[in-house]
Amino acid sequence: MEIPPLTDDTVRLALVGQVLKRRWRLLAVLAVLGALVGAGASLLLSPGYKTSSSVLLQGPRQADELLTQAEVATSSVVLDRAAAQLAWHPDGADLKKQVTTSVANGNVVTITVSADTAEHAQQLADQVAQQFVKYSTQLASNSADASVQLAQEQRESLRNQVKLTTEKISDIAKGVGGDLTVESVQVRTQLEGLRTSLEQAINDLNQADLATGIGNTVVLGPSERPTGPAAPTLVQLVAGGAVLFFLAGVIGHLFAARSDRRLRGEPEIASALGSPILAGVDVTTPQGDRLPATGLLGKVRRLLGSDRPWLLPPIATSADEVNRDIRYRRVLARLATGPADVLLLVADDDETGKLAAGQLAELADRLSVPLRIFEFTAGRPTVPDAGPGSGVLVVLSAGSRTAWELVRLAEACADAGQEVVGAVLTHPVRPAGPATPEPAAEAPEKALAGSA
Repeated sequence: MEIPPLTDDTVRLALVGQVLKRRWRLLAVLAVLGALVGAGASLLLSPGYKTSSSVLLQGPRQADELLTQAEVATSSVVLDRAAAQLAWHPDGADLKKQVTTSVANGNVVTITVSADTAEHAQQLADQVAQQFVKYSTQLASNSADASVQLAQEQRESLRNQVKLTTEKISDIAKGVGGDLTVESVQVRTQLEGLRTSLEQAINDLNQADLATGIGNTVVLGPSERPTGPAAPTLVQLVAGGAVLFFLAGVIGHLFAARSDRRLRGEPEIASALGSPILAGVDVTTPQGDRLPATGLLGKVRRLLGSDRPWLLPPIATSADEVNRDIRYRRVLARLATGPADVLLLVADDDETGKLAAGQLAELADRLSVPLRIFEFTAGRPTVPDAGPGSGVLVVLSAGSRTAWELVRLAEACADAGQEVVGAVLTHPVRPAGPATPEPAAEAPEKALAGSA
């Protein structure tokens, strides 16, 4: 049976159900593996506990100056000083990975830190903010010695200007009479101009006073202690890894089913091989449709439940030996009218096919039917050259070969001059249980005659 296209929701759900039913152990192992990978990734991706502290830069500031101050907050000097004040004694270089800064509106530098515990995160944020304020103030005081003297001289000059202007206004006001003459109007105009100059001088003085507070930085309160770890947490990464690997396993099975081109139906196999299907025979194997558990890989496959195909229907229980023997006899009976010398072709990797070919050859030997077995390589099949009155019978398991592999096998037979008389499909079955006495089989002559 070919795998239908995965476009129908019903088909997709049925395939997912098959995967969950027959590959649940493998999917469980994948989920556990994903959880372990997530736990390992948490060592690199989980930030631990996060908190932040805000520092206000007073006075007018330019955008580039704010960015410079944010870089100062993560400088090695600030981080080394903060590390020296912490009781758990971290290293300043390690703190570089745990401290980040950003600039907010209103001349605020936000310092965000991460640590392994909530207490450490709070302590680190407070210490970095305090050391940043101290270092920023120190830098401002060291660079302001020359500018302070210049600012003081400017303020003194402005104050003298204000004083002279005020005295001149007072003198003029005393000389102005109450009459509305041309002279009095001119005097009042001059007074208004002087008042304007005085207001401008006062504004300049205020701006100079504000400039003296540019280096002031203030911590806007202590940082908050985080109540839980920041995302992605260890639990989130473990759960995410388990779900991701589980879904990857299911999707991988669906893609494998979609890309599987092995033929399972008799009409498709007969069409690709160019010969009819003579019969289908049951092959009892001790392990049913399981692969042999040889070596470490085989044991692991057996443990994970991946040693049997999940797309095929559940393997049936074997019928009794008499019924199985009748099917093999029917195959030999249908060969009686064909070539005198028949070659059984079976792939070297088809274990079930080789068992069926062995049983056919054994039965043919008992019945004196000329039958030989030839194992061909599945990848590059070669067939012996034809002899007088010879032909080949292909024995293969359903779902073991693709259409192109069967076409190449048919071409190899044609190149060797061999006639493909038919194919026999094998189906693995479970043993019926403890052997029970069976009725005596018919004589070979009777069986062949009745089968014909």
